[in-house]
Amino acid sequence: MDLGLTDRVALVTGASRGIGRAIAAGLAAEGARVAVAARSARDVAAVAQSAGGRGYVFDSADLEAVDPLVDAVVSDLGPVDVYVANTGGPPRFADPLSIAPAEWEAAHRALVVSPMLVLARVVPQMRERGFGRVLAVSSSTAREPLPGLQLSNANRPGLLAAMKLLARENAGHGVTFNAVLPGRIATDRLASGYGGMDVAEQAARAEVPAARLGTAAEVAAAAVFLCSAAASYVTGQSLLVDGGLTRSW
Repeated sequence: MDLGLTDRVALVTGASRGIGRAIAAGLAAEGARVAVAARSARDVAAVAQSAGGRGYVFDSADLEAVDPLVDAVVSDLGPVDVYVANTGGPPRFADPLSIAPAEWEAAHRALVVSPMLVLARVVPQMRERGFGRVLAVSSSTAREPLPGLQLSNANRPGLLAAMKLLARENAGHGVTFNAVLPGRIATDRLASGYGGMDVAEQAARAEVPAARLGTAAEVAAAAVFLCSAAASYVTGQSLLVDGGLTRSW
């Protein structure tokens, strides 16, 4: 299937590792010109080189960095056709009532405000050109809250709600807004939360209906399709990629 991504300009944030890196690689494999953005200059350079794209140092917690990032991408590659809003998860807290105001503000800034500022820059141009794909890499916590992940539980649904409105307002202009909701994916972050990948895999065999962890490549496959021209009639949707773990429909 031709996904219609050849020469499309794709901006992927949080792309230095894990799911973001896999999505950047998947878009590049379909012929997109990928702008790889993340906090680590060294990691960004490595991913950009492997994907044949351009690297940009960007911290989603720094709202003042949004405009310079978009300006640089447009100058180097052209107007953004595909925006993948991917952000590393906020810190874990065993006690959901122990979270300090600064932690709440930082999580909201990175998970909600920063992507919305990027959208304010790129969506008007997408509308003018009659093509745009916006994808949020969210979490299954947006559907079913999980212990220890209160900052994610509270903030990720906020971005999806904002995107749902935008999906309706922009559907007639060829611009779609969707999300993937990964469950237990074999990433460094998951391993750290379980105290090791072996422990995470053992838990998955017992608790995930698919009896294993998912892979970043499996999330990327769903993400790349939702970013494609082929997915032009899919908008305002959140797709669980969790091996059947989430109980709600």
